[in-house]
Amino acid sequence: MPRRPIGRRLAKHQPLAFSPFMRLLAFASMARRDLPHPKDCQCSEEISFDEKEKVPKLTRKEKDEQSSDSSDEEDSQGDVQADFEFFDPKLTDFHGVKTLLQNYLDDKEWDLSSFVDLILEQTTVGTVVKVADDEDESVFAVVTALNLARYKDNKCFSEVKEFLRKVCSEKNITKDLEMLLEKKAQDVGLLVSQRVMNLPPQLLPPLYDGLFDEVSWATEDEPTGELRRSFRFKSYLLVTKIYKLKNPQQRKPRRGEEDIEETIFLKPEDELFLELSSWSFTFPMCSQLVTSQEMKNYQLMGLVMAVEANKIPKFRQMLNSLID
Repeated sequence: MPRRPIGRRLAKHQPLAFSPFMRLLAFASMARRDLPHPKDCQCSEEISFDEKEKVPKLTRKEKDEQSSDSSDEEDSQGDVQADFEFFDPKLTDFHGVKTLLQNYLDDKEWDLSSFVDLILEQTTVGTVVKVADDEDESVFAVVTALNLARYKDNKCFSEVKEFLRKVCSEKNITKDLEMLLEKKAQDVGLLVSQRVMNLPPQLLPPLYDGLFDEVSWATEDEPTGELRRSFRFKSYLLVTKIYKLKNPQQRKPRRGEEDIEETIFLKPEDELFLELSSWSFTFPMCSQLVTSQEMKNYQLMGLVMAVEANKIPKFRQMLNSLID
């Protein structure tokens, strides 16, 4: 059942943060700039502090003049507002969605283009987020759920499964993973969710509510019995990224410092999914995307989770409570 686009006017605000680093990042992302297009910004798991290197050095006189003008400048700028709208995926979203998913499987070379095609062809379940009246129609977020068995003959899905098998080094989980990838594949939805880093967190509850409502509608409204059955998920499989503290036993906060967090969730909903998951495992990524002093003690990790479908109502409730 297609959904009418939803427009929301949102004032510029501090993105939701769960750690000192993410709070610092939130303030950095708000520093006197207009909302960027995806092609000019980083996705939620790609964070950079390179901007500070681009700030020119000022003389003492220039610094004093800048300081005296700062309050007037801030008052004149005010809040930046943007209308975000939810849309069914379409073929013209290809480049925007591909940009968001470019590191979905770390640095693996795989058929990402075909994977994006499958996302865009499934118009009854899935959402892209754009800014209203944007001539470029830039994509700021994408969320969908793809049945593992329905697309098992596609090369890109074979590559996803091959990747997951390769990075799973926990023997007690290997069997569970294999069960979802093969024997129970017809009941498993690969939940794909990616967005730009500073997307307003208030969009998250309606974004996920829309996804799971569409899954429910598809079990009744799809034209064939085979398609309707393909959305009767019993489990969801998620692939995402987090930051883990290196050698947590050796890292103790200094006097006056906040407690050091062992895990930084780049997407707040991932913490909820992990809490509700049946099993999960992490694996080291091949690259460290953040090269800042704040993150020198953290390692970028992949996180794979399995969440039973009967836990989704609880997830939706928790997400709404968290954002509210």
